[in-house]
Amino acid sequence: MIAYQVDGPQGAPWLVMSNSLATDRRVWEPQIHELANKYRVVRYDTRGHGASQAGTAPYNFGHLTEDVHALFEELEIEQADFIGISLGGMTGLAFAMCAPERVGRLVCCDARASAPDAYKSMWENNIANLQEQGIAGLVEPTLERWFTSEFIMAPNNAGSLETVRSMFNATSAIGYEGAARALQNLDMLDGLPSLQCKTLYIVGESDMAAPVAVMQDMADRTPQACLKILPNAAHLSNIEQPDAFNSAISDFLSL
Repeated sequence: MIAYQVDGPQGAPWLVMSNSLATDRRVWEPQIHELANKYRVVRYDTRGHGASQAGTAPYNFGHLTEDVHALFEELEIEQADFIGISLGGMTGLAFAMCAPERVGRLVCCDARASAPDAYKSMWENNIANLQEQGIAGLVEPTLERWFTSEFIMAPNNAGSLETVRSMFNATSAIGYEGAARALQNLDMLDGLPSLQCKTLYIVGESDMAAPVAVMQDMADRTPQACLKILPNAAHLSNIEQPDAFNSAISDFLSL
């Protein structure tokens, strides 16, 4: 079962939002108020995250796109715009490749399309730490990669950071490892030229997991694509710089 939440007026255009690894639908709280004024917004929890069932690890992007397809069928969505961050952005890429008629416009944030050896090794280390320490042992080291030090140190960001910690700790071990295995086998770079939808790539300028150069290459390979770089942001750029993020997606979806 995939858990989801629908906001926004009946009859408005559909917009589906997909979360990153070790978060859930709450990751989109900085965006939902503005988006739900114009769109019928569906926020769902990736399998093994939030309130969604975990199933059996490992996952692959076939599993994750099947979940999106089932969600579209349940809600009778013929076509929707799709926004995803990190793992969710990669899910959006995969879904747009396998079901191009279902995706109107795609926003892919702080994501990758391939898994070089160093990236695969990072996930192997994280999975080993998960098995030794549990999910709680991964939280603080990950937050140091997800946000700039300036964001972490600012007192007024304490609430946002606690929300992220809460989402992380609510992620099942099966969900984390399952998604990490999918990321280790990420292989969509050669498929980017086949994308038929208008695509906006967004990346925080200090993102170490999905560096600017990586996402610039993805944008260069994708027809009808552009890249927006957000200053003073790392991996969860929608939380760190919500105003700039919201402005970028609003401008793109208005095209």
